[in-house]
Amino acid sequence: MKHRIYQEMNRTADQLIQDQSEDGAWHYPFETGIATDCTMIILLRTLEINDEEFIKKLVKRIAGKQQEDGSWKLFHDEEKGNLTSTVEAYYALLYSGYRNRKDPEMQAARRFILANGGAAEVHMFLKIMLALTGQCAWPHFPINIEVMLLPDSFPINLFDLSVYGRANIIPFLILANTNFRKRTPRSPNLSDLFQKKAVRFFTEDEAAEARSVIEWVKQGIKGLKSHVNLRELSLYRAEKYMLDRIEPDGTYLNYFSTTSLMIFALLARGYPTTHPVITRAVQGLKAMTCRIDGELHCQYTTASVWNTTLINYALQESGVPYSSTTVQKANDYILSRQHLKYGDWVIHEPNLLPGGWGFADLNTIHPDIDDTTVALRSIRTLAKNKVDCRQAWDRGINWLISMQNKDGGWAAFEKNVNKKLLNLLPIEGGKDLLIDPSTVDLTGRTLEFFGNYTHLDLHHPMVKDAIRWLLRQQNADGSWVGRWGVYIYGTWAAVTGLVAVGVSPNHPAIEKALTWLRKIQNPDGGWGESCKSDIKNCYVPLGESTRTHTAWALDTLISAATIVTPEIENGAAFLVDRKEKEWTTTYPKGRGMAGSFYLNYHCYEYVFPLLALSHYQKLAGGQLLDAKSDKDIT
Repeated sequence: MKHRIYQEMNRTADQLIQDQSEDGAWHYPFETGIATDCTMIILLRTLEINDEEFIKKLVKRIAGKQQEDGSWKLFHDEEKGNLTSTVEAYYALLYSGYRNRKDPEMQAARRFILANGGAAEVHMFLKIMLALTGQCAWPHFPINIEVMLLPDSFPINLFDLSVYGRANIIPFLILANTNFRKRTPRSPNLSDLFQKKAVRFFTEDEAAEARSVIEWVKQGIKGLKSHVNLRELSLYRAEKYMLDRIEPDGTYLNYFSTTSLMIFALLARGYPTTHPVITRAVQGLKAMTCRIDGELHCQYTTASVWNTTLINYALQESGVPYSSTTVQKANDYILSRQHLKYGDWVIHEPNLLPGGWGFADLNTIHPDIDDTTVALRSIRTLAKNKVDCRQAWDRGINWLISMQNKDGGWAAFEKNVNKKLLNLLPIEGGKDLLIDPSTVDLTGRTLEFFGNYTHLDLHHPMVKDAIRWLLRQQNADGSWVGRWGVYIYGTWAAVTGLVAVGVSPNHPAIEKALTWLRKIQNPDGGWGESCKSDIKNCYVPLGESTRTHTAWALDTLISAATIVTPEIENGAAFLVDRKEKEWTTTYPKGRGMAGSFYLNYHCYEYVFPLLALSHYQKLAGGQLLDAKSDKDIT
């Protein structure tokens, strides 16, 4: 077993070293299904940008994902096709002009859509796209654009929303309040898909539930000082918010959804389709494309910083020294991506200097806690030896500590953005979109960083608060649920974090978590979790083991162990023997928005198995991977 562990770690490390780009980063794909590919076709056709070769390549990828029943799925084990994905694909393929509604595959898609409620029942984001491209009337939205003028001191204001929610909702407010519609001579007619149903953003029951919040906001708007052109001022403020947050590549905060909505919102503001801001934004979206198995995919964003920090950290954990060319190049890239600008986070922490890291290659405005902790793990050794790196380390640590929420946990992007009242707003997927609360995975991983790399422990007041918060979040079965993964991911983050800061492996909460993990281990030694866990709000096994889920579970058991147990041995054997089914390698391991989109990080198949095996060999005794330069690893 020892020799096989060594071989597998070497194989993985060698693959990672080969895949590093010249700039020091790893640009593995960040895959989110077909939604962005479909939206890109609709966007280009609406702007009348006839980039035919580009569109043909997107058509090929979308068409290749269709199921036998005519539908498209979000993930492999979804019981039946996904209505929203199928309408997106049907619309995009027709609008492309390279598929005809009489084609057998298109007829099958249409039958599926009609049999499952029609286009009026799709997810809110697609309803917006259908409305603004003239396929249906704009549904009523009860919040006026004047919310842009509510001061930060008002009990509910825009900065109470998560940065992600705020970035999407602001262009949406422009579009919904102007009822913007744009059809072109090539627009298909999708009226038959609606089955004469009106498109609504929410039901009457949802509207009634949210009425008190909506009325509160309306009273705030009425309380604003009268202005001869309050509406135009609000529209201008919304437009300026977007323009002020355009990244160097022309995108709006580096997200596909925010950028595409911004383009449509600027059209609603009277910008011509050829305006430089729109042209640059389209170019920025195109620049985020990647190839997956030879096919073109429009990424929701790039994951270059996330990939690079994780991989660089994992390579060093496996024995590659910080002085190696690979690690040095990666560290140079990571240091170049530390944020120096103030983002929206400063609203809630006005005296804090920038110092975090973001997720995407050209993200310079909105850092996040997770990327910051992994970046700091990556540069930890360098920070001890170089003054300029030490300064970057100190800025990062300072930013991270200051972003702790008052409840003791850490959120993804901002501090104390957790007004649960906002969840009453009738916005589909609101719990993942509107607020940015403390989460188990972010809190656990932050504790793991502090415990293992700064030597803070459970006696520190900040750590005590985080432990208390984390223990309160444990589920009755012993698991924890994560925001960016689900149950196995959340449990891994919580247990490794608690152990790192000195909580005993014999603590009842940890023992309960380990018992749960052992219980759900598959006969082949691995673990696998379905995306359905996210929808059903309880753990749902995948029925097959995946390398990523196995690595998380194995690493959790190792973190609390003093000897190699049979469960640990079997988990390591699964990773070494590589018995996983091929489809499990592309199965989404990350949560985006429940029931809407899921995340497939292509680096995960390498980085987490390498980390888990590195920790296994340390538990088993002795460094299996000698400290050597990356040139020696083959």
